[in-house]
Amino acid sequence: KPEHGVNPFRDVTESDDYYDAVLWAVEQGITSGTLEDAFSPDAPCTRAQIVTFLWRYDGAGKTGTRSFADVPQDAYYYKAVEWAAQQGITTGVTEDAFSPNAPCTRAQIVTFLFRYLGE
Repeated sequence: KPEHGVNPFRDVTESDDYYDAVLWAVEQGITSGTLEDAFSPDAPCTRAQIVTFLWRYDGAGKTGTRSFADVPQDAYYYKAVEWAAQQGITTGVTEDAFSPNAPCTRAQIVTFLFRYLGE
């Protein structure tokens, strides 16, 4: 449950079933809006965004040393992808590609969660 209840987003209302989850995730530093006043709740997430959410939830700790050719070192998601690979949360879509901008399917999301939780 969010602690502060301050909603900066024009596209998230109290009647939305995800209202508390969005505010909680923003308060925890897991995500932010797509604009200063917009969250874009119906927009699809990319693979890079999902592992970044997990990485931030985990505390944005140490990153690994595995490099994917399609993950630039100056990308906002670089450390998150490296961490996810080191933790075994992802192996990429090929040996040296992560496809950070590809939509993250429901199957990929639950796989990332399953691996993150160590099941």
